Amino acid sequence: MAYLQSVFANIGMISFVALSAYLLLVIGQISFGQQGFFAIGAYVAALGTTVWQWPLPLAIGAGAVAAGGAGFLLGLPTLRLRGLYFAISTLAFGEMVRLTLNIVHYRVERHGDIVGPEGAEGFRDIRYIFEHDISQPDFLILIYSLLLLVVAALVYLEYTRLGSIFRMLGEDELAAAMQGVNVTAYKLLAVTLAGFIAGVGGALFAHFTTYLEPRNFGIMLGVHSLAYGLIGGLGSAFGPLLGVGIDIGLLESLRWFRGYRMIVFGGLVAVLLIVRPRGLLDEDLMYRLRRLKRRS
Repeated sequence: MAYLQSVFANIGMISFVALSAYLLLVIGQISFGQQGFFAIGAYVAALGTTVWQWPLPLAIGAGAVAAGGAGFLLGLPTLRLRGLYFAISTLAFGEMVRLTLNIVHYRVERHGDIVGPEGAEGFRDIRYIFEHDISQPDFLILIYSLLLLVVAALVYLEYTRLGSIFRMLGEDELAAAMQGVNVTAYKLLAVTLAGFIAGVGGALFAHFTTYLEPRNFGIMLGVHSLAYGLIGGLGSAFGPLLGVGIDIGLLESLRWFRGYRMIVFGGLVAVLLIVRPRGLLDEDLMYRLRRLKRRS
């Protein structure tokens, strides 16, 4: 039972990173650096509860805001770049965050213990959930409650003018600009929101694992978060969740695929990019499902 809870927790927490990458894919931007925002949210939230003695909701909010702010700052110089150039800039950002965490030392005494990040040695003793008697099932409920809020917000966004503008940017920036859309401003908003979402997941990750180290936030996390949207589909916020479920829920948890997970996952991505370039739940499928729902 504990193992299943751990698998479901990982699915929920990684889904936040997948959703953040999905939001950028919607506006036509490929990011290999969403793990950087995930790391910022994790470390800021862990500092909040462990060093600064904040309550968990405040720490999660601070982690999300810090990651969103990082997204805003990253977007200012990079969103004028397109395609491969933007992707490389996000990759550099993710690695910059990881390497910076390797040299961050901020150790203070709290209740007779020395706590805080210790560079490459990691950030230990993030024990808020144990000190406040929060069980693993209760924390799992918290993870999925926040995930449900984020997914509901993204689904609602699809029916708003802002969601239409995001889709328009992904299809043709020039056409959007000719219709009076401030392309840079809306892309900056999307990058900020994506950072915020990844930061929430990072904050939850820090308190679930109770231990952080910079190598938790390597480039493969960014690559996988991007692949989840490409596999699951870009037609709905449920697409990235499907991608996470296939990878972590199926390939990682089943014994048949142990040792071959990366091979199977890579092959699956390659095949789907050929067969269904926009993923399993692409825009055409979602449109047909909505029409079918209206008729019924």
